[in-house]
Amino acid sequence: MLEPVTLRPIGTIRTPFTETTGIPVQAVGGVRIEGTIELDPELAEGLADLDGFSHLILVYHLHQVSGVRLTVTPFLDDRPHGIFATRSPARPNPLGLSTVRLLGVDGATIHIADLDIVDGTPLLDVKPYVPAFDDRADARIGWFEGKVERARTTLADGRFRNTP
Repeated sequence: MLEPVTLRPIGTIRTPFTETTGIPVQAVGGVRIEGTIELDPELAEGLADLDGFSHLILVYHLHQVSGVRLTVTPFLDDRPHGIFATRSPARPNPLGLSTVRLLGVDGATIHIADLDIVDGTPLLDVKPYVPAFDDRADARIGWFEGKVERARTTLADGRFRNTP
């Protein structure tokens, strides 16, 4: 068995979404939806030069997901797939990844847009999006072929959220 890894959130993501139901299933579906990141003030120095980028990659903890599923029926398909062939949140390590638009930096607050993240989500890391590093023109997209266009309009139905 591998040794556990412990991560400490570096901030909190604030968005208009109070629950997972009805949230865009990918950031491309959250165009013009704005929010903020409340970074731990002790880390604000790390935001130097971030305002020169147009987009950010956010890594966060999917804190409202319940349970691990190795096979899931994702939002953009009607048949089951292995969890690692999807972007479903019901993962062994519930980590989310979104590319968002940077609107500005004000002290320890980062203003962002194009969101698919629920309010109060613990932020684990911020990285600048660099097309020359992150875009792969020759990438294959497996079962997503013919379905990615639906990501702009598909909303989550709450199937992966914690239940009280």
